[in-house]
Amino acid sequence: MPADRLKVDVEGRSLDLSNLDKVLYPKAGFTKGEVIDYYTRIAPALLPHLQDRALTRIRFPNGVEGGSFFEKNAPAATPAWVRTETLPAPGSSKGRETIDYVVSDDLPTLVWLANLAALELHTPQWKVGEHPDMMVVDLDPGAPAALQQCCQVALLMRDRLALDGIDSYPKTSGKKGMQLCCPIAGTQDADEVSAYARRIAQELEKAHPKQIVSKMAKNLRPGKVFIDWSQNNAAKTTVAPYSLRAQAVPSVSTPLTWDEVSAGAAGKRPATRPYTAGEVLKRVEKSGDLLAPLLDGGPELPLR
Repeated sequence: MPADRLKVDVEGRSLDLSNLDKVLYPKAGFTKGEVIDYYTRIAPALLPHLQDRALTRIRFPNGVEGGSFFEKNAPAATPAWVRTETLPAPGSSKGRETIDYVVSDDLPTLVWLANLAALELHTPQWKVGEHPDMMVVDLDPGAPAALQQCCQVALLMRDRLALDGIDSYPKTSGKKGMQLCCPIAGTQDADEVSAYARRIAQELEKAHPKQIVSKMAKNLRPGKVFIDWSQNNAAKTTVAPYSLRAQAVPSVSTPLTWDEVSAGAAGKRPATRPYTAGEVLKRVEKSGDLLAPLLDGGPELPLR
């Protein structure tokens, strides 16, 4: 075997890891080996959130400064033991009727993906063959608004959703924004979930017009937080919790406590800089998975 390849056994699966010393985050000196190590160590918290979900990957074979590509279809050399699911592909840009998605249910698959430099992992709000079991509200700041303003809007959104009996759990996007993840019953289709999210976004925009915008037009966003209710469209995906992001540093989409969001709204951490892979591992070791309640289901959304 070439010197730059390493054969490993991961839970009974044989994997050939390659180019472990290749730097994927140049400004941080963070290597492919460190990416694989991070995903291996975060797997107990991450894998439950990937379970049974069609996975879209963003791959960076030459690092975060070297270009990337989205990958939905399973690559040609996918091992036979990797779970794939053939699903319809409405509106495919490549004219496909179906896509063979990878489903990352186990550690060997996660390590295999990390070895392919699949730095970013994105999932839909539904499990294969089911209705959405999660509603996601994406908070996207328009400069000069930033994560601090997202935290302020997140608190408003949390309180409004609570009036309908909907619990929400915050996480950073790992970039400039954040998401609120809400466990729901899984009995309503994506159009119904999107319609509810849109209605709540419009309510908050009407109540706080200087802070919030619910329309997608980019010319309306400067200085405000766009509540992107469309993330609940059946064709949309959201970055998974604990996924790395392609930033200058190996930042992570990081679950937060509401106390941290309140602090962020006041301009303290997490509004000052993103959490990195090493910091997230320490957070999970100390506090466990803050998004574990998402796995327990939730109520139906009130439709009116």
